[in-house]
Amino acid sequence: DPQDNKILRVSITNNNDYAEQNNYKYYAFSKNKEGDNAILIVTAGDAKIDNKKFKAEFGHKAKMLTPEEVMEYIGHGIGGVCPFAIRNNQVKVYLDVSMKRFNTVFPAAGSSNSSIELTCDELERFSHADKWIDVCKGYETIE
Repeated sequence: DPQDNKILRVSITNNNDYAEQNNYKYYAFSKNKEGDNAILIVTAGDAKIDNKKFKAEFGHKAKMLTPEEVMEYIGHGIGGVCPFAIRNNQVKVYLDVSMKRFNTVFPAAGSSNSSIELTCDELERFSHADKWIDVCKGYETIE
């Protein structure tokens, strides 16, 4: 149960021909209490965390992780943060619905110069995501 979390926004640039919104961001959270584990939220690149929705989902305001904490919890440096091969197996991964408008997504694959093309179903399965959530705003919908 991720309570009292910190947040770090990490932008990931994709190697594809989609519009700017098809870049992806990873938001890494950890509890304020020492010894608590992190969560990782994957969103579309044009989406921003909506503080009101975040608080409704997790029960508190988000706070930033330091780059050192990102390495400690996630195991990937800034620019390569991804929902795969996470260092701490207690880290929960959440996927934001802002990505569901795309047939395929291009999340980073552990380094700043790697990515992988996946369907949303594949991303959910391979990331072992806890669930889909709706905590973002400001993105364009595809009709």
